[in-house]
Amino acid sequence: MLPGLSRHTQTWVLAVAAALLLAVLPPAARAGATVPRTAAGATAACPAAGFVSQHFHSGHNGVDIANDVGTPIYAVGDGEVTISGYEPGYGQWIRVQQTDGRIAEYGHMIRRDVFAGDRVTAGRQIALMGSEGQSSGPHLHLRIWGDPSASYGIDPEPYLAERGVVLPCVPGGGPRPRPPVHPAESGRVVSARSADGRLEVFAAGADGIHHAWQREANGDWSPWEPLGGPAHAELALAPNADGRLELFALAGNTFEHRWQLSPSGGWSGWETFGGGGRDVAAGVNADGRIEVYASGPAGLFHRYQAEPNGGWSGWESTGGGPADSQVEMETAPDGRLEVFALNGSTFQHRYQTAPSGGWSAWAGFGEGGHDLTVDHNADGRLEVFASGPVGVFHKYQTGEAGWSGWEPTGGPAGARLTSERTADGRVEVFAMNGDTALHLWQTAVNAPYGDWAPFGTGGTEVTAATNADGRIEVFGTSRAGVHHRWQTGFATWSEWLWLNDSAGPAVP
Repeated sequence: MLPGLSRHTQTWVLAVAAALLLAVLPPAARAGATVPRTAAGATAACPAAGFVSQHFHSGHNGVDIANDVGTPIYAVGDGEVTISGYEPGYGQWIRVQQTDGRIAEYGHMIRRDVFAGDRVTAGRQIALMGSEGQSSGPHLHLRIWGDPSASYGIDPEPYLAERGVVLPCVPGGGPRPRPPVHPAESGRVVSARSADGRLEVFAAGADGIHHAWQREANGDWSPWEPLGGPAHAELALAPNADGRLELFALAGNTFEHRWQLSPSGGWSGWETFGGGGRDVAAGVNADGRIEVYASGPAGLFHRYQAEPNGGWSGWESTGGGPADSQVEMETAPDGRLEVFALNGSTFQHRYQTAPSGGWSAWAGFGEGGHDLTVDHNADGRLEVFASGPVGVFHKYQTGEAGWSGWEPTGGPAGARLTSERTADGRVEVFAMNGDTALHLWQTAVNAPYGDWAPFGTGGTEVTAATNADGRIEVFGTSRAGVHHRWQTGFATWSEWLWLNDSAGPAVP
């Protein structure tokens, strides 16, 4: 893949200027799509212990809760982190797109404990109080956006009071479910964040697997390190319950895995994991146990951890599924895993009937194709894209159980696909074949998509991941090596470059 010349043409601008008063794009939903709205009787959690040092008014877009540096800060509602980074006015700050339709912002922290893409539940610790940015002393600045198209937020105190939290308040409450962990895209190049926020990337070449990592969160890259393992493997990457990443590599008659010995730490050697197959995908159950699916000539089999961070079951038949298929997994809003499998003539899916529980039978999902990618909207509904000889099609959940029909999007024929979430929760899709790379993105949160735009020249494989500050980073492979391209802000892109000025493995 050779360097591309395009620039991202998104029209939205994130609220990262010093004034931080820009509005978020409205969550316009497709016809038939379900978008969560605030419901009467909804609950919230206490954001932090302390006293109200400044209330909401026309010159103060939020409420300030003051206390000592290091006081824990908690999510006021369930949702997904869309921004976790630094801004001169806020200092360190976090934005959460909540499942009730509201957007919560937290500012001036000394430490952030969650990253863009993380799911949080009300009452989960997300940061520590500080006095960074434009601040006269340690406090939490909490801002709630009601109508995302507005230029000013709503008063957080009535919002919280309606949900049972009156400021000042005492944090605490009963146990809450583990937030869903969304699977990383599988393929011959894969990337995910370590527990400390640094991206790690693995690419499969003729001499085995190669590995590179960010030296610090959002930072530059190490040189490529050869790891051995099976040649030309299909890879999957998933986090253990304690934050240690685990890598799975499948090629022909060989299936191996290795794992971090500690969160964000060094890696074990390779160990046998199975007898081989065609493709592999890995996801995380609601209780933290990793689950692995692998396809082969007899359909799909799966294997799962008997307990979080623990040993593994034997391989179990799934009762069918498309032979020698491409496989991807996604997580439903309630933590149930769903598996999608596609070969040249058949597309099927199956799903857990309860979080961490048993599985449904395989069901038809469409005709065959070349590759697929699965992601989730800001409201939790799944989006599936599949490529074939006439371009890329997509299908999306219209509610908890219903699906749309397949809709054409155009795009390159016979493409490899990947997708990732923008910092404000919009799905962005990247497609690459031997001649071209294109991308398209939702025009607003939970909304339809725009047109495909150039993203580079052709290659052999593509994957996308999200930096700790919410910027997307894309990795593309070719017979020359591995390039990457990343958002330089939240609306602009770098050119295609080598990682650390070195090519890495060739991926034909």
